[in-house]
Amino acid sequence: MGQRNIKLTIAYDGTAYHGFQRQENALAIQQILEQRLASLFGHPLTLHGAARTDTGVHAKGQVVNFHTTGVIPVSRIALASRGLLPPDIVIIAAEEVDPAFHARINAKGKEYRYRIYSGQTANPFLRNYAWHVRDNLDIVAMNEAAQTIVGTHDFSAFRAAGSIQTHPVRTMYSASVSEVGEIIQFCVTGNGFLYHMVRNFMGTLVEIGRGRRPVSDMKAVLARKDRFLAGATAPPQGLYLQKVLY
Repeated sequence: MGQRNIKLTIAYDGTAYHGFQRQENALAIQQILEQRLASLFGHPLTLHGAARTDTGVHAKGQVVNFHTTGVIPVSRIALASRGLLPPDIVIIAAEEVDPAFHARINAKGKEYRYRIYSGQTANPFLRNYAWHVRDNLDIVAMNEAAQTIVGTHDFSAFRAAGSIQTHPVRTMYSASVSEVGEIIQFCVTGNGFLYHMVRNFMGTLVEIGRGRRPVSDMKAVLARKDRFLAGATAPPQGLYLQKVLY
């Protein structure tokens, strides 16, 4: 059998890792996958990820691809990987794709979700999976403000301060804030995201929900393109890469 291009969909709990991307002095998801799956495919692997999630950020639908001469059928990869990968990293789907497919380059968009736990008492079971905000948040105001970011805009105001100056124009396809019980969820889908962009959206939306900013502030901050006018960056543990769009 010749070289194959394998696409994997992966879910992981990012709590114990310094993000997805391989690093020299810290443990990352990519390193674990490359090291552990090498024995399954019979040679060293180089994975290409669709998104570089940060330290503490989770994924329900991260996508990677790699080329291999290994012969294991794709139908067996997920099951065979269970004994190799730690329990906080799981392959949920595998398929053979066109040799030219690249998980990042071919992505048309991504969906992220951010979760807030609004209970008055701390919940130890959610401490690594949601931002605990005790204030009573105005969900209607937050959802109204979230609609401001839908469309094509310069998102300089919501990029990380001091980040690499990539082109700041992105298109958001949808954005919404909803509440079920004590969980508030922000869902946003777009063709691309700047560093810390979703967490900066969330920090600003929470200030609006607290009544510290009017709904109109979201539009004003977006127009001014100044990171220092937006809210503080929300903590990483509430953020999830939900899916990658192709």
